[in-house]
Formats: sequence, C-alpha cells, structure tokens
Amino acid sequence: MNRILMIDDDRELTDLVQEYLEPDGYVFAACHQGPEGLALAQRGGHDLILLDIMLPGMDGLSLLQELRKTSSCPVLMLTARGDDIDRILGLELGADDYLAKPFNPRELSARIKAIFRRIELVQQHQQQRTAVLQLHDVQLDSASHQLQVQQHPVRLTATEFQLLDYLMRRAGQVISKEELSKQVLGRNLQLHDRSLDMHLSNIRRKLAKHSTQDYIQTLRGSGFRFIPETEPC
Repeated sequence: MNRILMIDDDRELTDLVQEYLEPDGYVFAACHQGPEGLALAQRGGHDLILLDIMLPGMDGLSLLQELRKTSSCPVLMLTARGDDIDRILGLELGADDYLAKPFNPRELSARIKAIFRRIELVQQHQQQRTAVLQLHDVQLDSASHQLQVQQHPVRLTATEFQLLDYLMRRAGQVISKEELSKQVLGRNLQLHDRSLDMHLSNIRRKLAKHSTQDYIQTLRGSGFRFIPETEPC
C-alpha cells in the first residue's frame, strides 16, 4: 500500500482528504506544523508528500528546500489558486507537481494516481532496458536512480529523473510537450501549465554545474530533444 503524508494546517481539509483516500487503499498520515512535517518527511517511510505552502513555524517552500537536500520523495504542492509565483518556486525547489486550492478531491486523487503510476512504470521498465545509459558526459543509472555528469553525482527529483530518462532514451528525436506531459507527468497538457518547462529548467541547471554543454535542445513550437552522441553539443 502506498503511504501518503499530508502537511497542511487545515485540519478539516486533511480529515476530508483522509476520508477520500483511505478507501482507495492508501495509508494516510497528517501533521499541521512546518517543523513537525519536515521531521516526519526526513524520517522517510512515505511514498508521497502533499505539502501546503502556508504553514505555521516553517512555510512549505522552505520545508521543501530543506527536504530536497536529503530526499527525492515525490512532493505534490498545494497552492493558492492563481498564485503562480509560489507554483514556479515550488517547481524550482523540486516539487513534482502542484494543485491549486480549493481542489476537487477527484482531481487530487487523479494527480496522486498519475505520480504512482509513473513510478510503477519506471520500475517495470528497469528490467526491460539497459540499466546504465551513457550519452556525452551524462551517465544515467535506471536501476539505482543515480545520475552522474563528468563522474560528479547529481541529485534529481523523481520527476526530473524520469523526464531526463525519457529524453535520453530517445536521443535525437523531437519530443512534443504533449507527449512528455502524458508519458512523464501522466496527464494531458493543460493550458498555461509550466510544470514541464520548470522541470527541464531544473535539469539544465543541475547539469550545468558540472558541464558547459547544453544537452537538451528546445525547438519552439515542436518540443525538446536530447542531443545524440553523433552530434556535437
């Protein structure tokens, strides 16, 4: 059973989410303070974290920043509707997805299922494909979920890893945003959704710490491609 930790100071909302999710077989836990939530998240034992932005003691963005120093557990941010700045910051800090409040519990359930389905597919495919993929100075190990650039370890979130894996295994192909959204995020591309752009920006920034090469091309109106080894970066 998948274990979900919800960090939100709205006790009525956490009770509602618990009542909605537990019949689907999820093991649910909740806490309502920022520092307490960070301690629980760092302790591990959860498969997904639902994280509110506004928290007493420590805001959700600061919590996420600290968590990403040691954990790549998937995080679904809960933001105020229309607060694009918080959404962008959350994605920059390593959130896997976001959902605006107030939300329909069915939409929350769909987002959660998409994240778990994506993780399950990655695990299923690990035995069916080459575990270690090497292109240019980038080495991606699907079995251990580790990335190295010029032999330097690089920490990626689960979503970032899956996105890079998808592009590298199709190096040279132009992959549309619609395809990436369906195959990596597990949902149809939505209007004004900048999740993919932010995840790709994070990947580029992390790769750039150890290499001057830009391995991922953006083709306006078409999509993205990882440069194959037959082409210079």
